[in-house]
Amino acid sequence: MSVLLGWVIFIFALSASVMLHEFGHFATAKKFGMKATQFFLGFGPTLWSRTKGETEYGVKAIPAGGFVKIVGMTSLEEVDPADEPRSFRVKPAWQRVIVLVAGSFMHFLLALVLLFLLPLAIGIENDNTATIGTVVSCVPKTDQAACTKGEPRSPASELGLRPGDTIVAFGGKPVHSWDQFISAIRSHPAGSRVAVTIQRGSRQFVKVATLAKTRIVAADGKAGKNTAFIGISQGVVFQHTGPLRAVTYAGSMFGQAVTGTVHVVGTLPSSVSHLFAKNRAKTSAGQVTSVVGVGEITGQVVSAPIGWQYKVTDVLLIVISVNIFIGLLNLLPLLPLDGGHVAVVLYERVRAWLARLRARPDPGLVDMTKLIPVSFGVFAILMGFSLLLILADLVNPIHIQ
Repeated sequence: MSVLLGWVIFIFALSASVMLHEFGHFATAKKFGMKATQFFLGFGPTLWSRTKGETEYGVKAIPAGGFVKIVGMTSLEEVDPADEPRSFRVKPAWQRVIVLVAGSFMHFLLALVLLFLLPLAIGIENDNTATIGTVVSCVPKTDQAACTKGEPRSPASELGLRPGDTIVAFGGKPVHSWDQFISAIRSHPAGSRVAVTIQRGSRQFVKVATLAKTRIVAADGKAGKNTAFIGISQGVVFQHTGPLRAVTYAGSMFGQAVTGTVHVVGTLPSSVSHLFAKNRAKTSAGQVTSVVGVGEITGQVVSAPIGWQYKVTDVLLIVISVNIFIGLLNLLPLLPLDGGHVAVVLYERVRAWLARLRARPDPGLVDMTKLIPVSFGVFAILMGFSLLLILADLVNPIHIQ
């Protein structure tokens, strides 16, 4: 059920992203006086539609994107002479470019808004607090060993410490971070009695612990020297931030996401050969997935045995990453993507500028019939790669830890 809920959340988020993308095109087109006759979610046969004013709004049968129909998008389209003054193609180049990039802008805006809200509403992970994550029930032979039958209870277990408790002081010295706690416990020998001040909710109390003894496992896997042992492990706290810190967090994370997306795109050629490898998750193909794969990963996150803050944070980061990827993909200067149409508009303006320098008339719109093979070629490549990814995600899915 949790996996299904994850899928529902992802499908809803993806549909909302598509609608925002198309709304970006629609709103800017209307702002500049262009005529938009259709605003649809999906493709194929119409399931439902309603006409309001000059625009038909509706839902198509195939939930694979969406579209806005703006009159006169290219020189190929036949336009009623009465609508020609409001067609896309007769508007100034700067207005056409804004309409074309507005879809990607909405993806970026959504990502930034979610990144801004995340530290305000959920908080940012802080793994250096003195908050207890888990309580070890025994005194194991080494700090890496699991409890076995017959081993004595740990000091933390005997004191009744709980996950979520925070160590305020240890041995009479204030503790503000996990690093300080580690330093404090190492300053006391095993067998010594130490006062531990604990914060539990709004209540603070002091307990005296008799430190046990265990061995530290070195980096080479060998048991090293003895150390004092109390029986707790580090916990993670989600700390809320103010608006200013949220702004810097959003900007930093957005930059990292863009850089990471560009890196993933750069590894696409090499990732193809690893899509069906047994260790796919450990190769470059582990960073590349389809809509099916992202939906499956979202389901895994929702069903994972982790706290709600982790789940919400991970799901939001998935949605953010998808929106940044789609936004960047659409800006590539390749037809039929939005970036390809931007490139055509810019080419027209450069060509017109060169004509003016030569005292020649404006050549006008690009003959799109010459670019149709290019558009079909790019579309075929994108669809082929998408289908390959979907197949890989179905027969060789990525499993998160």
